[in-house]
Amino acid sequence: SKMTVKAVKMPCTSANVYTKVPDGGWGWTVAFAFFVVEALTYGIIKSFGVFFNDLMESFDETNSRISWIISICVFVQTFTAPLSTVLSNRFGHRLVVMAGGLLVSAGMVIASFARSVGDMYVTIGVVSGLGYCLSFLPTVTILSQYFDKRRSLVTAVASTGECFAVFSFAPAITALKEQIGWRYSMLSVGVLQLGITACGSLLRPIVIREQQEEKAQPPEESTETKYMLENEQTCTSIESIDSGVDITTSPSNVPGKTKAEPKSEEPKQHGQNPVENNSTPPEPKTKLLDFSVMRDYSFICYAFFGLFATLGFFAPSLYIIPLSRSLGISKDHSAYILSAMAIAEVFGRVFAGWVLNKKPIRKIYIELICVVLLALALVAFPFASGFWGLMICSVYFGFMLGTVAGTHIPLLAEDDVVGIERMSSAAGVYVFIQSLAGLAGPPLAGVLVDTTKNYSSAFYSCAAGMVLGAVFLALVRPCKTGLCHQQQQQQQQQVEESTAGPPPELPEDFIDMDIGKAENSGKGSDSV
Repeated sequence: SKMTVKAVKMPCTSANVYTKVPDGGWGWTVAFAFFVVEALTYGIIKSFGVFFNDLMESFDETNSRISWIISICVFVQTFTAPLSTVLSNRFGHRLVVMAGGLLVSAGMVIASFARSVGDMYVTIGVVSGLGYCLSFLPTVTILSQYFDKRRSLVTAVASTGECFAVFSFAPAITALKEQIGWRYSMLSVGVLQLGITACGSLLRPIVIREQQEEKAQPPEESTETKYMLENEQTCTSIESIDSGVDITTSPSNVPGKTKAEPKSEEPKQHGQNPVENNSTPPEPKTKLLDFSVMRDYSFICYAFFGLFATLGFFAPSLYIIPLSRSLGISKDHSAYILSAMAIAEVFGRVFAGWVLNKKPIRKIYIELICVVLLALALVAFPFASGFWGLMICSVYFGFMLGTVAGTHIPLLAEDDVVGIERMSSAAGVYVFIQSLAGLAGPPLAGVLVDTTKNYSSAFYSCAAGMVLGAVFLALVRPCKTGLCHQQQQQQQQQVEESTAGPPPELPEDFIDMDIGKAENSGKGSDSV
């Protein structure tokens, strides 16, 4: 209780204390911060395609080499996810996000002075990539802790920040490049990303006091059961032959002061337990990263889903403008196509959050349907012709991308995957596994484009990865409660049967021998 009072007296540096998950309160401020962080992280990454042609002309490089900029950035962002989890558990989400904002801004500003594509590999790829990881993952994790019933809806709506960023940044950066050039435009973007640091200062930690009270109750129940067992022992000892020994050794029957000793010790134990319980909540923080989630088959399948689905997240946003230019569409109209995709993604995220907020509903199945439809959207791009054909495909893809991109990380908090208690560590490991696809996805698409001289191959590779992701996503629920658990139970039963062996055989005259002894003892007492 003293620790709680101190937290109230120092609101700027302490946690928000609630008796239960608030589903609001300061969580709305955290949701706004997440909206802005999404806009300045993934919104900038998805809008980076407007710089593609300028970088190819300035550095005289191919598609695949320019694609490595975003590829390295996404790889570093996802590969360092466990580091983000460890730092957040050690220093808190606020400081980590603020430090990440500084790295993101510094990397983008320095990249505006780059003289080769190798310089951008380091500045945007490594420096900004690490900043993106330290900014995004802690923000979405703490937002999930502020909401329970409305978690899916709030997270989906707040994640539309990147959609509004793409909608506004793509035309704005395109117009700004014509006025001041791509270098000063990139410098302006880097300065704008300093807003991540301001958003990080709003991420106040949350403490649920009810969990501490629940932990203080089991010792009381254990002491009661202890005395109940002692009373049962005393009752049985009176009926037994050697009851005198049991009566003198039981604490409820010892005369004098010893009879009151258990009562006097009991308040001391209860007085010490709250102190111990108040000191126990920091203990889980010592385990900075919990890799036990890797033993959960449902999480492993979900991680493979994220691994392959990541192939389809970034490449379409990077290649939609080059594809439109190859079809003879002007620069302005190409930027409008990317903006329309962003608008459709907003509606997709809100729609997914609204559907997943309905109860009762199995959210993992809704996610599976959206992933299958997203794969169909990727296949539709190569068949588009002209401005309106590409616009329809982009709107359809943007809507379906919103249903998946805004929910795949928050779904880790569902019981079908790992649950809210292990979400922090699970999110770090999950995003870490995504790093391989983030590294290989855009360059693989770039190599296919350079080899086939056709941008359609990039979308086919993304669709293939999305289909594989759908297969693993379909296995999450069966691995949680179905096939894998049944196999484990059968294996355990076989092991128990093999180790237990046959039951011991009793002699047929076992009961007769006991009855005979009892009759003999009864005759002896009668004779006495």
